[in-house]
Amino acid sequence: MKFSQLVDKEIFTKEYKVGKIKDVIIDPDNWKVTHLEVEISKETSEEILGIKPALLKTPRNKLAISALEKGDACCSARGIELKVSKGQLGIYLRPL
Repeated sequence: MKFSQLVDKEIFTKEYKVGKIKDVIIDPDNWKVTHLEVEISKETSEEILGIKPALLKTPRNKLAISALEKGDACCSARGIELKVSKGQLGIYLRPL
């Protein structure tokens, strides 16, 4: 999959919309993708992170790629699928 195909794809747990991919973060020493920069939804910001987003700015966080399903299972018709539950999201999301 190309990077350009990931931008603006929505990210989901089984029961919950997390947000949209906005960028990819690469470890410059190993040249491996480590995180996705995600524009998180208002619900994710409030329910998972406990942060009320600013009125005019959509919050962005980095999501560890270890939260994604492996191989083809990560990509579905609705977007990118995570293998973690809504309750586990806080472990994988970090501020930029």
